[in-house]
Amino acid sequence: MTLRPAAEIGMLLAEVDTPCLMLDLDAFERNLQRLPKSLRGKAIRLRPHAKSHKCPEIALRQIALGAVGVCVQKVSEAAVLVSGGIKDVLITNEVVGAPKVKLLAELNRQAHVAVCADDAVNVAALDAAARATGVTLDVLVEIDVGAGRCGVQPGAPAVALAQQIAASGSLRFAGLQAYQGSAQHMRRVDARRAAITRAVELVRTTTQLLGEAGIPCNYVTGAGTGSYMFEAGSSVYHELQAGSYIFMDADYARNEWTESGIPKFEHSLFVWTTVMSAPSLQRVVVDAGLKASSIDSGMPGVADYADVEYVKASDEHGVLQISGATRFKVGDKLKLIPGHCDPTVNLYDSYVCMRNGRVEALWPISARGALL
Repeated sequence: MTLRPAAEIGMLLAEVDTPCLMLDLDAFERNLQRLPKSLRGKAIRLRPHAKSHKCPEIALRQIALGAVGVCVQKVSEAAVLVSGGIKDVLITNEVVGAPKVKLLAELNRQAHVAVCADDAVNVAALDAAARATGVTLDVLVEIDVGAGRCGVQPGAPAVALAQQIAASGSLRFAGLQAYQGSAQHMRRVDARRAAITRAVELVRTTTQLLGEAGIPCNYVTGAGTGSYMFEAGSSVYHELQAGSYIFMDADYARNEWTESGIPKFEHSLFVWTTVMSAPSLQRVVVDAGLKASSIDSGMPGVADYADVEYVKASDEHGVLQISGATRFKVGDKLKLIPGHCDPTVNLYDSYVCMRNGRVEALWPISARGALL
């Protein structure tokens, strides 16, 4: 059985079924342009993170506005983006396991697909796969600059791994991956700036040691929507990986933006939902629950209604609490602002792209579920 789509091109918004993932094209296009405009005059490249959108159509639009390529987190995401016409992809993650490493090497016959590493055994496996495939694979050393996730320690350990990569017959040392992910949602501007300042010093020390070891490092990549102007002004980063700026989820919107130099992007991504029950004047239930919007970074926001709060989620239900004069009846529809855009996007097959109250396009989320 083929499920009926939530929307068709030309439909009025009121006719679109729920829950669905709705993209406000006007706001999206303003966001798409706002970030590159904020970098004018700065000698730095943009490589947006496609794990946020998982959509070749969006990646192509980012590249058309000057991006050098895109980032992904999984080799299966890279495969989807390459298939969709993207020729320059960085996997900002380690790729481990024979099937994945083989696919990574094979993708380099079609496009430039670089990868990160933080382990000597993994580097050896990457070298063997590249040699067997007949390609040269670009490998970045990922260093832990404060996020406490993947990454070899900065300084001497990073230099040792870079030396192994440089000595490998089918690998090329491509630079450093230095992403301070835990800084992105620090609410205060001064806290984010301080975290990136510490990261910059770790990068600077590592690149100096690499130079002393005879391994020039001309490529340092990292940064996110919450901090990218700090990295851009550091003189040690060459490339920025911001991704969520195109959508601006509810969690990012809780950050302070004044005095950061970072534009405050607009909400453009919404979960379109229907009131399915109205038990009281102060409480209604919508049809968008855990299977429609991720709550790992907090509950969704409710667009357009300051006195309405999304307070509870179960599998298929979202409970809204009303503190003011707003009233809903069963069948009313409204927009939710996802708390975290990335995992919310992964719940849907396509974007319902709206302009002037009508469906203008349906963009497949082609890398949805690309977990390998």
